[in-house]
Amino acid sequence: MTSSSKPDEKRATIVDIARRAGVSPKTVSRVMNDEPHVKQAVREQVKAIARELNYHPNVMAQGLIARKSYLIGLTYERPSPSYVVELQRGALERLAGERYRLIVLPFADATQDPQGLVSLLRVAALDGVVLAPPSSDLEPVLDALDAIGMPYGRVAPRSFPGRGACATMDDVAAARAVAEHLLRLGHRSIGVIYGHRDHISSALRRQGYVEAFAAYGLDYLPVVEQPGDFTRESGVAAMQRIISGGIMPTAILAQNDDMAVGALMAAREAGISVPETLSIAGFDDSDVARLAWPTLTTVRQPVVDMARQATDGLLALMSGRGSVAPTTHEHVLCMRHSTAQPRHG
Repeated sequence: MTSSSKPDEKRATIVDIARRAGVSPKTVSRVMNDEPHVKQAVREQVKAIARELNYHPNVMAQGLIARKSYLIGLTYERPSPSYVVELQRGALERLAGERYRLIVLPFADATQDPQGLVSLLRVAALDGVVLAPPSSDLEPVLDALDAIGMPYGRVAPRSFPGRGACATMDDVAAARAVAEHLLRLGHRSIGVIYGHRDHISSALRRQGYVEAFAAYGLDYLPVVEQPGDFTRESGVAAMQRIISGGIMPTAILAQNDDMAVGALMAAREAGISVPETLSIAGFDDSDVARLAWPTLTTVRQPVVDMARQATDGLLALMSGRGSVAPTTHEHVLCMRHSTAQPRHG
């Protein structure tokens, strides 16, 4: 019989490890569960033998004993594909080496149905959850989770900073930075494509634009304003409405990269050159910003870092180590090829 046709070897158990280490199975169990009252030398010996035997704990069995599911949820709604990937990447990076597994739970509209979201989280039998916007800012969701005793981490919350484990960024300052970039280039005829009206980030980014205009001694008076919902399709539709409206700006501020790329696609289809005739700037610095042509000027929102930090804080809360101080991450202005001086400048 060849080696490739041998049956699978028997899975190692804590009894095998205990026999090899000369300790009791209970001691091995304590080591595997990171419990106290085990000598460091014994702990290291047991873990070394576990690695040698390729031992993997049975998470389901551990959960039954500890009355835990070892499941952490991640919930979001209507984001760009790149945003979802970065959220998951940050959470998974922090969970590497932990016994917890990540369950991704998209939800259609938490703003309109917060109790529906909470019901979904309860049915999933989670030990804790990471909330992405807008759920991370919804007081009914936070109240309900507190009531049932489910700990939570919050990605980019803009309110209730003392609740849960928060990882934030200053949306106002980031939006001001990208708007000031267009004003510095000489643009004064600027249009705006907003994100979803129920997301507080939309209002905060608008405030950043207002502050940028004020810094240049200007009233905030975009020549055109169009609604969107953070999807590429809504960016295409908004740009098409701008083109057909008869008032053409020299620059567009889109409140995320997907809508900015949608605007870029609609402009090119209409024969409008970017950035020669129209400059377009986004927000997020997602993968699509670097893959678009021309590459997209935007402001980097550190989604991976925020998701990782929110997950780390959640684990701290779940371990009973007390409250976790909010962590603020910095934005970065990324100047690329989709913006230039207006022709008159």
